[in-house]
Amino acid sequence: MKVIYTDVLVIGGGLAGLRIAIGARRRGHDAIVLSLVPPKRSHSAAAQGGMQASLGNVAKGQGDNEDVHFEDTVKGSDWGADQQVVRMFVNTAPKAVRELAAWGVPWSRVRQGDREVIINGQKVTITERAAAHGLVAQRDFGGTKKWRTCYVSDGTGHAMLFAVGDQAIASGVPVHERKEALALIHDGSRCYGAVVRDLMTGELTAYVAKATAIATGGAGRVYRVTTNAVICEGIGAALALETGAAALGNMEAVQFHPTGIFPAGILVTEGCRGDGGLLRDAHGHRFMPDYEPEKKELASRDVVSRRMEEHIRKGNGAKSRFGEHLWLDITLLGRKHIEHNLREVKEICQYFLGVDPAEKWIAVRPAQHYTMGGVRTKHTGESPTLRGLFAAGEAACWDMHGFNRLGGNSVAETVVAGMIVGEFIADFIESPKGDIDIPTALIREAGAAARAKLDTLLHGGGGTERADALKIEMQQIMTDKVAIFRTGADLEEAVHRLQALLVRSRNIGLRHRSDGPNPELVTAYRTQKMLKVALCIATGALTRTESRGAHFREDFPRRDDAHWLKRTLATWKDPSDTLPCLAYEPLDVLSMELPPGWRGYGAKDYVDHPDTPRRAEELQRLRERLQGADRHAVQSEIMPYEHMLPARFRGRNERIDERMS
Repeated sequence: MKVIYTDVLVIGGGLAGLRIAIGARRRGHDAIVLSLVPPKRSHSAAAQGGMQASLGNVAKGQGDNEDVHFEDTVKGSDWGADQQVVRMFVNTAPKAVRELAAWGVPWSRVRQGDREVIINGQKVTITERAAAHGLVAQRDFGGTKKWRTCYVSDGTGHAMLFAVGDQAIASGVPVHERKEALALIHDGSRCYGAVVRDLMTGELTAYVAKATAIATGGAGRVYRVTTNAVICEGIGAALALETGAAALGNMEAVQFHPTGIFPAGILVTEGCRGDGGLLRDAHGHRFMPDYEPEKKELASRDVVSRRMEEHIRKGNGAKSRFGEHLWLDITLLGRKHIEHNLREVKEICQYFLGVDPAEKWIAVRPAQHYTMGGVRTKHTGESPTLRGLFAAGEAACWDMHGFNRLGGNSVAETVVAGMIVGEFIADFIESPKGDIDIPTALIREAGAAARAKLDTLLHGGGGTERADALKIEMQQIMTDKVAIFRTGADLEEAVHRLQALLVRSRNIGLRHRSDGPNPELVTAYRTQKMLKVALCIATGALTRTESRGAHFREDFPRRDDAHWLKRTLATWKDPSDTLPCLAYEPLDVLSMELPPGWRGYGAKDYVDHPDTPRRAEELQRLRERLQGADRHAVQSEIMPYEHMLPARFRGRNERIDERMS
């Protein structure tokens, strides 16, 4: 088996992975990126609506800053997020937008003067300031107090990915395409790289690195209906899980996007509703104000998705031969706006629904969209239990999203986490911790173990199970039993059936024995990994007897901070196990800048943490003592975080209304 040595091995060629590699390369370290597909085909390109950064340029964004973005994100997470990580993120996001602009991302820009927009179904004229003319524009998104989402029409991810991909080329970062990591090389306490399979030839190669970063995106394809690309199968999370040392965090936290086109599940951006689109039922009635009179269509995603499914349950869904759905109406935005700012939406509707959204409503229903859980990391992006293993983006539980993420925060996280984690990886490599002294026997044994698993599938002979059938059954179970509304009975059934599928997956037989380009072989070994990820999701959901963010238990509908204000940690100790081991990491209320409270949706019905009143009193006294002080000084007293950022990303952000001296 050939061995390739590098300083940094990045598994995943999307925005997070590329930005990590660029950061390490700029610090003088070699980096190799592994990608299943050419990087510019990565799922990052599918992000449509935009990335959040508190620039405060547009009229409806005036007064926005890191404090407002922080509060929106923490409330959106239903207090499941790591608040220091959220602070790191909101401080760095404006810097990321400006860096991307310098790299060539053609952000939509502010034009001074009057412009007509749709707000709450009504045409409104707003006036943009002359001082903002030519600056990066923002649009409205769900769960935010200000217009904060920076965008490139509705092709934001595409524009970002091409710019960052070009920058990776300029920085001399090699991308090894059509390569798939099968297993991490580790000794139980230190990660040394990965055993990698060439999807074209079947050849195995060991990539040995001082630091290994997982940036493989989400696990949407464990569900049948998802907005995720076919390569988003949770394999990066499974790689970490199968070490037995690294943990996955909050895997039960799975977001469903309100507007997947029906029945295909392809994403229709939140920008449609942010720009003024409305949700309607079978009778043409705009129903969201009935449930959420303040935020309406722009409540947090988990809330809107639940309200939509609830409305369908009440008999208000439009019927079709594929099932029931609701309608997204963007006709009121006008053809000019749609063809200029929502071009990709128009094309998707024409190609997959055969409708012109400027004239007809779009059939939509919630679809799995985002995995808040992932490889549990410290604020540096490194696993706390497997040294040398890092993760970033959707593959990681960093944990800035908690149990629900805000629209626009994920594509922002890819580049922001890539920036920050890339610096910490460089620091790690330059420190004694980054030194490696790896026995060649460890590399040989890792390669032999991977080869043996493949040979069992290819030449085992006695297997009778079909991988594709097992995968389809898993996806159906997850869609039916571990979806938007969850119950103990459904989750118990899901766990039991998924366990049975995992056992059956150990008896897969292949019809095609080629070791080279063999899709059946790929499906087989990926399905085995996907089932473990699915079991982490279902088991975590069954065990968590409360409702928080996107995790909603109909039999436990209240958020219970007294018992469940903690992060789920899943590990897989033995390859023969059929269930993950669960442990929990409590969140420290007494160190929070924003102690738990009401999110702003529905009834104020939750169980307080016993430390919440005490922390609220402490903060009130502190703010009274610091009355009149600069907001940055107040924030630093409440919850210091700037020391946690890499030195190059510290410092304040300038705005039109907040000039720096």
